[in-house]
Amino acid sequence: MFTPEQRARLRSDLLRHADADRRISGAAITGSAAVDREDQWSDIDLAFGVADEAQLPAVLSDWTAHMYGQHDALHHLDLQFGAWTYRVFLLPGTLQVDLAFVPAREFRAIAPSFRLVSGEANEARHAPPADPVVLAGLALLYALHARTSIARRELWQAEYIISGVRDHALALACIRHGLSAVHARGIDHLPAGVAAPFEDSLVRHLDTAELARAFRAVLHGLQRELQSTDPALALKLQDTLTTLVETAN
Repeated sequence: MFTPEQRARLRSDLLRHADADRRISGAAITGSAAVDREDQWSDIDLAFGVADEAQLPAVLSDWTAHMYGQHDALHHLDLQFGAWTYRVFLLPGTLQVDLAFVPAREFRAIAPSFRLVSGEANEARHAPPADPVVLAGLALLYALHARTSIARRELWQAEYIISGVRDHALALACIRHGLSAVHARGIDHLPAGVAAPFEDSLVRHLDTAELARAFRAVLHGLQRELQSTDPALALKLQDTLTTLVETAN
């Protein structure tokens, strides 16, 4: 397991490396360290603007070689978000290092957790939260397919989709309480009375009776959340959700 001291040294090394790279127009600390919420489990999150967009592939390649050659990276993968490329590295000791690169014209804070440490950044433009109507629609689609999976005795798929209903319902709750709905970041900060009822929707073992029980529980939880989030939509979907409960077996 990495230590906070090792993590701090590596972050400093990477920021110095960015200072020496003339192609980098700006560097920022992001994630929990940017808002003083770092703990012993936190990873490293850094963001970089690239002055010449045409140089972005070369910058990614060179920084990747640096991570493997100088910091013993074990593996990496890319995640794309708009113009941003997040290159995620796994290092020995389970340390994760997320390096985000974007053309300088788009280098800006897209979340509150952004602290510029060198160079320049554009005006902040935070990404909007997920649309509750879309989340509710996805939860309903998951519910339809969960009922079908149970009926077809596709047990693993049913468990997966029941979890999807629960995830979307809890995301709605997070938005309602002003918490992050991304990757379940806000769920553990929900009031106990909001999250606790969903515990009954956890699938304890794989058989149709248990899946049907968990499915009914998650539908009741979804209905409660819809009544709090969008009463008009909850009323509109009430008959559909009741039918799903009655036909889950």
